[in-house]
Amino acid sequence: MSTSHKAHCLILPYPVQGHINPMLQFSKRLQSKRVEITIATTKYLLKNMKELPTSVSIEAISDGYDDGGRDQAGSFVAYVTRFKEVGSDTLSQLIQKLANSGCPVNCIVYDPYLNWAVEVATKYGLVSAAFFTQNCAVDNIYYHVHKGVIKFPPTQNDKEIIIPGFSCPIEASDVPSFVFRPEAERIIEMMVNQFSNLDKVDWVLINSFYELEKEVIDYMSKIYPIKTIGPTIPSMYLDKRLHDDKEYGLSIFKPMTNECLNWLNHQPINSVVYVSFGSITNLEAEQMEELAWGLKNSNNNFLWVVRSTEESKLPKNFLEELTIEKGLVVSWCPQLQVLEHESIGCFLTHCGWNSTLEAISLGVPMVAMPQWTDQPTNAKFVKVVWEIGVRAKQDEKEIVRREVIEECIKLVIEEEKGKLIRENAKKWKEIARIVVDEGGSSDKNIEEFVSKLATIS
Repeated sequence: MSTSHKAHCLILPYPVQGHINPMLQFSKRLQSKRVEITIATTKYLLKNMKELPTSVSIEAISDGYDDGGRDQAGSFVAYVTRFKEVGSDTLSQLIQKLANSGCPVNCIVYDPYLNWAVEVATKYGLVSAAFFTQNCAVDNIYYHVHKGVIKFPPTQNDKEIIIPGFSCPIEASDVPSFVFRPEAERIIEMMVNQFSNLDKVDWVLINSFYELEKEVIDYMSKIYPIKTIGPTIPSMYLDKRLHDDKEYGLSIFKPMTNECLNWLNHQPINSVVYVSFGSITNLEAEQMEELAWGLKNSNNNFLWVVRSTEESKLPKNFLEELTIEKGLVVSWCPQLQVLEHESIGCFLTHCGWNSTLEAISLGVPMVAMPQWTDQPTNAKFVKVVWEIGVRAKQDEKEIVRREVIEECIKLVIEEEKGKLIRENAKKWKEIARIVVDEGGSSDKNIEEFVSKLATIS
């Protein structure tokens, strides 16, 4: 490690885009504070990236499935089991390689989905930091499932669920959902196991900010050494202190940037509905159809991200009959640039945590259509706690109907009832900028983390 660096962190994300991006952004912040960074990710992922960041050093490890990743494994269980075995070995080799080349690692920052990293850190006498890519409220729910305080999944009789650390009770429809998912039991197990060795780590970093979740953070801080370090979105959208940090720089899909921005430039201010369900979520064909007609029937023009694997679910002739004035359907888009655009009036979102944080940071009100995992809980907070959006209610078939979609869009963009939502969105945008700027709550936490690392190294 050169004398100009205070410490060297090895970053281990779970290899999907939504987990890598927050850790990548955190790494850029650390780098700006003179911490050396090496990101370790799988060979399969590195082969399949359409864009890779140039600003940080990236090294390959193996999950045991170099040719096909998670799909090659066949099942989730097979994947995580082999990843633990091969990942531990190849991560250990990487740590030795870095030591031999004169850049020894001091700390492993790992995604708690890969909690075996703690054992590797211990083996080499390194300090460790767990990095939760979900918010503190969701982490708190999983923690209480881990402790046996909450039964999971909740039964339909659980009208109200009391969760320690939450200011209000929540309903069964607000807790993380894994219903109807293949291998749901095992996925829940992984979520809960994030806490199985968390008492052995030196820091628990959370991609959120104190002002957003005061009560639950105060509660969880009594149990773990928690530091909120978010929102982890590129600096040029927030405090603008890292001048070359305009994009995540990492993408599994190629964004249709010019088409999106040219189209938006021709739209009136605050008029467009931006629709995206992230990089993983798949909608049922029936839900796609309702969404399509809900958008078409609304008074607003829309920009809709439909990944190429999802396109066949669109109603027959929908694309052919769609005029360019009314809407644009693209396979992927530069979400930050879109959300920042003055023409956007609301974001119809699955409420994945990264998308939710981006909307908060850029002041865009939301229509939430959560699908699974942490999304229902995020949607609850968007609607009830932060009051920056509405949740589109599903019917008894778990489908959000076109009339509901139309109604929600109208409320958020134009109705008097939505005025408070629009004002709150602006308010949170300002707070998000302040927390990462010099002296803000997240900036202070990052500074503290770095100075602790410097004394260790």
